[in-house]
Amino acid sequence: MHRKALWAALALTLATPLALAQDAVSQLRAFAQASKAGEARFTQTVTSPDGKRVKTSSGTFAFERPGRFRFDYTKPYPQTIVCDGKELWFHDPDLNQVTVRAAGDALGSTPAAILLGANLDQTFTLKSLPDADGQRWAEAVPKQADGQVRQIKVGFKGEQIATLELADAFGQRSVLVLEGYKAQPGLPAGAFTFTPPKGADVTRQ
Repeated sequence: MHRKALWAALALTLATPLALAQDAVSQLRAFAQASKAGEARFTQTVTSPDGKRVKTSSGTFAFERPGRFRFDYTKPYPQTIVCDGKELWFHDPDLNQVTVRAAGDALGSTPAAILLGANLDQTFTLKSLPDADGQRWAEAVPKQADGQVRQIKVGFKGEQIATLELADAFGQRSVLVLEGYKAQPGLPAGAFTFTPPKGADVTRQ
């Protein structure tokens, strides 16, 4: 999956502490209802369809309903992805390039829909999966089959969402692990506002 397409992936890994639901699907629905804001560190691993190529990246993430989130990748190279609720900004500091597009056009049946929308059943087919790796798992499959994401698996450890697995249309697999999550953090004003750096090449899509 192209790195720009992964801007929303970590959205599924964040949740406020919830009472342990009866099954993983109930827990996922409760997450969508209760999560208002949060921030965390994350590690993301992307594996090619043949399993031979693995890329790892890491950084920090923050979100706030309605519709605002921010990714700051730090390794292996910097990149910033910001959504202010109306527009989605991608900034590559090394190239000093900025790409901007309408947020609504970018969301669709992506993991961001789970963060930003309370009614998952309108967009996804949900089911609980067997426990594995010490986690309780739920599956979310987009009802629109023409998108980039084919399957999302969410792993819960106790009351907290801990792991996110994504399978895309090309057979790539992305796994995201959350660390140091803080619910309802005191995010600074302007955390979800992006101003292109001076001299940046800005492209609107």
